[in-house]
Amino acid sequence: MHILLTRPLEDSLEMISKLRFLGHQVSHLPLLEIQSVNYGIINFADYKAIVFTSANAIKFLKLGDIDKKILCFCVGAGTEKKAKKVGFQNVISAEGNVRNLKELILQNFDKKNGKMIYVSGDTISTELDRELLDEGIRINRLINYKTSHIKNFDESFVSELKVKIPDIVYIYSKNSALSFLNFIKMNKVQNIWMDTNLMCISEKTSSILNEIKWKKIFLFHPGEEEFLLYKI
Repeated sequence: MHILLTRPLEDSLEMISKLRFLGHQVSHLPLLEIQSVNYGIINFADYKAIVFTSANAIKFLKLGDIDKKILCFCVGAGTEKKAKKVGFQNVISAEGNVRNLKELILQNFDKKNGKMIYVSGDTISTELDRELLDEGIRINRLINYKTSHIKNFDESFVSELKVKIPDIVYIYSKNSALSFLNFIKMNKVQNIWMDTNLMCISEKTSSILNEIKWKKIFLFHPGEEEFLLYKI
C-alpha cells in the first residue's frame, strides 16, 4: 500500500522505517512547523504533577529544572515513551485521547495534595486545564512550543502524489487537518481521494476534512498505525 504520513520528519522516522520494512510505499508530507517558546523561569517544585498531551511538550521542556520522580500524566503511548526516555519515572498514560486522560487524572490525583502543571503547545483541541479547574483541581498551563502551517510544498512531490494517490493518509491533530485541507485546495486536488482511507486522531480532526470524498474514515490512537493496516 501507499501510505502518506504528515507529522514532522523527526516524529515520523520510526514509523516510516516500520512501514517500509513491512513492504509499503511511504510518502512524507509535513504539514506543521514546530518551534520552541521561551517560557522563562518556572519553579516546578511548586507542582505535584505534570501533564503532557504531546511529545513535543516534553521535547521543548527545560528538563534539568524538574524532579523526574514527579507524577506524570501522558495522553498516550507515544508521549509516555518520550517521557520515560528523558527520565520521568512515575508515568501514567491514557489511551491516546484527552477525555481518557482527564478521567485518569481525576482518578489518580488528589486535589488536596497541591497544584499540577499542564505543558502544551499554543494550539490545543481540548481545554484540559479549564475542564480540570471546573473539577476543583488547581492547574496552570505552560505553553512551551508553537505551531505554524507550512504553506510552500515541493512541486515535484505534488506531481508524484497526483500520479500515485495514497491508499492511506494519517492526520494527527485538528491543526494538521486544517493544514492538509489547505494543501488540498491550494493544489486543486479535491477530487482524487475517493479511493483513499483517511486515518484521524479524533472526530474533531476528521470533521474538518469531511468536505473531501474519502473511501473510508477511521479514528486511531498514535502507536496503532501499523496495526490498522490489517483493517483496510
